[in-house]
Amino acid sequence: MSFSRDQLIVSGALAGVTGLAWSYLLWMSDAMAGMGATGGISAITPYAWSLVDSLFLCLMWAVMMVGMMLPSAAPMTLLYAGMVRKAEQQGTPMPPTAAFVVGYLVVWSLFSLGATVIQWTLHEAALLSPMMVSQSSVLGGGLFILAGLYQLTPWKSVCLDHCRSPAHFFSQHWRHGKLGAFRMGLHHGAFCLGCCWALMGLLFVGGVMNLLWIAGMTIFVFLEKVLPVQVFGSRWRWMSGAGLILSGVVVFLT
Repeated sequence: MSFSRDQLIVSGALAGVTGLAWSYLLWMSDAMAGMGATGGISAITPYAWSLVDSLFLCLMWAVMMVGMMLPSAAPMTLLYAGMVRKAEQQGTPMPPTAAFVVGYLVVWSLFSLGATVIQWTLHEAALLSPMMVSQSSVLGGGLFILAGLYQLTPWKSVCLDHCRSPAHFFSQHWRHGKLGAFRMGLHHGAFCLGCCWALMGLLFVGGVMNLLWIAGMTIFVFLEKVLPVQVFGSRWRWMSGAGLILSGVVVFLT
């Protein structure tokens, strides 16, 4: 598959933004580990959150979602960039790729706001450690089982099919103009969220700042959404769902 100059530029921009997000997460993880080693971890997650704490954690979630989800959105984004280039050559300019990407990221920014509220609720209930890891076998096991059960639902299958088929997505949901490009980004983000919301709950199990756990989930999401259905098809969904449910049972019983 050949790439146009525009697509190469978009690829570089996506890689750069993703790299910056991961650099921030690495810095945050090191900072939290250092504060824990010096006994200052309570400064990260005080008993009573202030507005600044909430905004800081919402930003953390938003950056984490950029690092985790933007790579899996690359095929859809690059196809749009290719269409933009072709339209320009034909003298019928289209809205820039940025409009589509911004719409996509708005969905995950809203998710980050919701995740912050959930984290605050779990924190108030003393169900999270200072390093933002579940301290409850019921919570941890329940999140695993929820993610496993959702893998087996038709909603997961429908959302995953849209994410795996960029050309089909654009043929079904095309909108004109800058607002249309933004709306298509929102629409794609909604399907992406429909694929991954239950998996994102597992961040509270492995640790919201556990980079190995985050990286593993990022790879899982990327492969699930990018590889062809012949590789990650219904059999994979059933196998991964069963594995997650079994993991939940083990966590619940320990």
